[in-house]
Amino acid sequence: MPSPAHLISLATAVPTFVLRQDEVMAQARLLFQARGEEIERLLPVYHNAGIETRYSCVPLEWYQAPGGWKEKNALFISHAVELLRRAAQDCLARAGVLAERVDTIVAVSTSGIATPSLDARLMEELPFRRDVERLPIFGLGCAGGVLGLARAAAMARAAPGSLVLFLVVELCGLTFRNSDVSKSNIIATALFGDGAAAALVTCERGAAGPEITGWGEYTWPNTLEVMGWRVEEDGFGVQFSRDIPSIVRARYGKAVDAFLARQGLTRNDLAGTLCHPGGAKVLDALEEVFGLAPGAMTHARAVLRDYGNMSGATVLFVLDRGLQGGLHGRHLVSSLGPGFSAGFLLLEA
Repeated sequence: MPSPAHLISLATAVPTFVLRQDEVMAQARLLFQARGEEIERLLPVYHNAGIETRYSCVPLEWYQAPGGWKEKNALFISHAVELLRRAAQDCLARAGVLAERVDTIVAVSTSGIATPSLDARLMEELPFRRDVERLPIFGLGCAGGVLGLARAAAMARAAPGSLVLFLVVELCGLTFRNSDVSKSNIIATALFGDGAAAALVTCERGAAGPEITGWGEYTWPNTLEVMGWRVEEDGFGVQFSRDIPSIVRARYGKAVDAFLARQGLTRNDLAGTLCHPGGAKVLDALEEVFGLAPGAMTHARAVLRDYGNMSGATVLFVLDRGLQGGLHGRHLVSSLGPGFSAGFLLLEA
């Protein structure tokens, strides 16, 4: 049997500007006045989102007149590389590892495009070896944190003794389009924030840190329209269905049980769960599926409250909070993303 993958270090990073929910709501009222009474009907979503603060790479005033696709993507590249640099440096420092020792970089992002990819650009900021292997991944959305970490663990297991640096960054705020007065776009302004995370994974014998013992995923049929982007003239148009909580209640539990069965486990073998907080209603549904009391997913709700939904990066913030709180036993780390898909990862601390 190959040595298990170990998560030996984890770090997170957020940009400078703090967005307070009340201030965002006031700005949204001004921006979406074209909807007339409809915007007033939707304003309670800001209070019901379970969010107090979020972080943005641009100030709140920027959203009054966001630029076109070219400007937004230029901002994405510059700020994404900077956030990844900070997260990677902190992650490596916590592990006591020099950048030159990293053998593989797995980089996940879905909120902008970059060719050369973000990992290649990061190599100009940090002294990684020039023969480091790179795997940039686009399109996983909110599932990117779990599935990207799973890919990093698989690559570490394929080359025992190697060090794999997993990176995820999402700058969801830059996708805002003030020409879009759809309900989905307005709800997105109440949910999404910017953030990044970095994790160092290895199968080196004797490595410290929680073990990543298994991973998997499930994509439901005929659900491509549930979540994703539409490419519009001025950037990405947000797309997500109001049926996501219902889908979770009806289908998620069966997918979880099938994944655990493939690992020779049941839900009774879990000490806890660490789920991506897509939104307050999604967390309500997840708590019901796992038979938990309302509000029991405390780490996920705390991250949602303090940072909002940072897409793929968010679940790493939840995991970081769990580890800092003294996580023990086998935990299921999970997220939902475009496809419509669920990502699963087992972590033993």
